[in-house]
Amino acid sequence: MNIRNLQQSLSSGEAYLISSPENRRYLTGFSSSDGFLLVTLKEAVFLTDSRYIEAAEKTVTGCSEISQLDSLSAQLPEYIKKLGITKLFTESVRLTVEEFNRISKIADCSVYAEKADAEINALRRKKSEEEKNCILNAQAIAEKAFDRILRFISTDKTEKEIALELDFFMLKNGAQAVSFETIAVSGANSSMPHGVPSDKKIENGDFITMDFGAVVNGYHSDMTRTVAVGSVSGKQAEIYETVLNAQLASLASLKAGVSGFDADKAARDIITDAGYGKFFGHGTGHGVGIEIHEAPRLSFKTDAILAEGDVVTVEPGIYLPGEFGVRIEDMAYITKNGYENLTKSPKNLIII
Repeated sequence: MNIRNLQQSLSSGEAYLISSPENRRYLTGFSSSDGFLLVTLKEAVFLTDSRYIEAAEKTVTGCSEISQLDSLSAQLPEYIKKLGITKLFTESVRLTVEEFNRISKIADCSVYAEKADAEINALRRKKSEEEKNCILNAQAIAEKAFDRILRFISTDKTEKEIALELDFFMLKNGAQAVSFETIAVSGANSSMPHGVPSDKKIENGDFITMDFGAVVNGYHSDMTRTVAVGSVSGKQAEIYETVLNAQLASLASLKAGVSGFDADKAARDIITDAGYGKFFGHGTGHGVGIEIHEAPRLSFKTDAILAEGDVVTVEPGIYLPGEFGVRIEDMAYITKNGYENLTKSPKNLIII
């Protein structure tokens, strides 16, 4: 179905040459580190090397031909002639200049680094029910890991041990991979939005920010929770409440037709009005799917308009250098009149 949808953007004589693993996975259902997908108005050819050819023949969907890739220099011109291709569109964002120049040199037709990314990204944004369910299944695993980590955290554990326990639990309980390098940072380290887990031990009075996710059938989940250990100060409680209110306000603004700028503004205004605007430097959210960061963005730097079927994160934060940070993140599925929250874990301030 994905390939047929992509073919609708082509005219006779035009073709896409897709090389990135992410887009090949989306269009064919097959994951591999190497290969090419050639799509014309009526045909689709999948080429991969000897390491993957047997698995590809069993798994690839939507292609009229699956062949072993021995030499792109020899095979691409043959297919261009065979399929009557006069215009070849490559990816641009995921293709190096060297690779584009190589393809341009060997292809016996006009080659353009345009159109492919825009058309595929537009398709990838609108998540089908099947894709949504994959994300939900991945999120369910992450939420079980969160439940587990609340029982695991203590003052004799380190940040690294917490991150490793999250990863191990997700992988043991059905994740094919973790979504990204898990973040588990505490105390002053939590003021770094993408801090790296260290050997620092957890202390009473710490905030611990954990950003993590699981992958199921190639689809990612993404969640962040900040919890406290022992007790919290008045300032910590105030910051947490401000971030939570900002996150709820952004969620409440979501629906098809709303701009990513306005969804970001809903959260940013609350943080700014509370006096912490300069401590919220990143965007409020991003799309999630086959990649952990996809279109659209919720940001003060975007003009993207949300559409039905988008899955986006909503993750405002406040980070006070040398003190602590707070971030709270859910995933939302955009509908015509609102959104469905795909994240069920509690967001009230948890003190362990």
